[in-house]
Parts: sequence; structure tokens; C-alpha cells
Amino acid sequence: MDIRSRNNVSVIGRADRPTIVLAHGFGCDQNMWRLVAPLLAERFRVVLFDYVGAGGSQVSAWDAERYSSLDGYAQDVLDVCRELELRDAVFVGHSVSAMAGVLAAAKEPERFGKLVLLTPSPCYVDDDGYRGGFSREDIEELLESLEANYLGWSGAMAPVIMGNPDRPELGEELTNSFCRTDPRIARVFARTTFLTDSRDDLATVTLPTLVVECEQDVIAPREVGAYVHAAIPGSRLVTLDATGHCPQLSAPEATAGAIAAFVEDGPGDDDPGKAPGMGLGDDR
Repeated sequence: MDIRSRNNVSVIGRADRPTIVLAHGFGCDQNMWRLVAPLLAERFRVVLFDYVGAGGSQVSAWDAERYSSLDGYAQDVLDVCRELELRDAVFVGHSVSAMAGVLAAAKEPERFGKLVLLTPSPCYVDDDGYRGGFSREDIEELLESLEANYLGWSGAMAPVIMGNPDRPELGEELTNSFCRTDPRIARVFARTTFLTDSRDDLATVTLPTLVVECEQDVIAPREVGAYVHAAIPGSRLVTLDATGHCPQLSAPEATAGAIAAFVEDGPGDDDPGKAPGMGLGDDR
């Protein structure tokens, strides 16, 4: 099967500059990068794609067994990288895609030069000495609600995930994204997202890595960002002056600025300050 069609691959920007691969999270597609991708494309080559089952991908290629673990999503990443013959690309993974990128880089490290983990979480469930943000009971209740009424769950949860209640249009956009996803596919992806414990995989990371968190994020609280940063030796941590789990929509200029600065060796290690902007206007 043609990977470009299967994963709805698109390439924009400057062919003579470093390549950035943008990977979306649960319930989303590459449209989630619509505000960030053009900013990055002014300075870099940008690759966008949809995981099988999302967006404009070929849904007929979706397989419940393959996508019941993060390995299936990591394989999609590697398939796209092979198709485009990428080497030393900068992988930017949002939310659960951050850990898919960690797995992909461990399997074929030559494909990647740097990793950007945007609001990552290696484990959503609280554990002894670890705060993931949810109890096991919370997660089970969340999944039961999703499986019983996916559209209702989407309408209730998307605004919570997005945050920014003073900007309801953002929550509506995420709700619409969730609702475009086939419920049977969303159920499998949700279990993969919320029940996977990838903390041990962080120790495999040897690439230069940027961890990007938001000031307030109910899905991946700052304790998680600190944990990921501490678990990856030499990683950098940037805290965006932003709220919610999707800063590529709520704070696109700051998100693009953090990515661009890291690609071009921007802020130093342990710099948790406000990420530099792109100088291209206000986020709103």
C-alpha cells in the first residue's frame, strides 16, 4: 500500500532546511497543526501525516490488534520516515505521540536527529512516587464513559482537555475533531493512550530532546513534565505561558517558537522560561 496515501502525508516548506515531522495525538489529525505548520514552514521542511484511522488516512488499513499498542503508532511514524527517506529528522510528538516517537527513535535512531515531546505523558495513572494526574478508577470511569457514549464523552471532555474556557471556540474545535473519529477506532486508541505505561522507555532516549509543557494542563500536569525531563539525561524543559493540553492551538506562536529555537539550538538546558516567539504576530 502506498504510505503517502495510507497516512495522508503532506510535505510543505523549504526543501533545503532541516525536516520536522509533526505527529498528532488522540482523537486528532494533522489539522491540529494548522496554526503551527505554516510558521515552521517558513524556516524548515515540514512533514504532516495522519495515523491510520485518523483524518484523511485510509481507514480500511486500520487494524485493531496493530493499534492496540503504541508500537503500531510508532510503526506508522517509521513507515512515513522510510517512505520519505528521512535521516536526522526532528520529530515533534503531541501528547501520546511523544511516546510513539520515543519508541520509533529506539527502533531506528538514524531516522531522527532530535525529539520534541509536546505535553507528553508516559503514564496517566498515579503510582507510588509518581503523579500521572489520574487514579486507576478515574481512567476506568473515563474509558467506560467513552465506550458507552463516545459523542457525549467528546462533548464533555474536549473542552476540559483544551482548557481556555474564555476561548470556547478552541474547545469546540477539539470536540469536532474527536467527533470526526470513528468511535470503534477511538475506543482502541483511547485504551492505548490512557492505559499504557511507557516510563521505562524514557531511559532509551539518547537523542537531544526538548520537553514542552504548559503552565496549566489537567491531562499532563507539570509534575509529569518534570518527570520526563529528569528521566531523559540532557533534555531541555520549556514551560509555555499557556493553558491546556493543546498549545499548538491555544498558543501556536509560542509553540512554534520553542520548536524552532530547539531545532536551531535555542534556549539552554533547564530553561523553563517562556518560550521565544516567532515574531509573527499574536497567538490570538
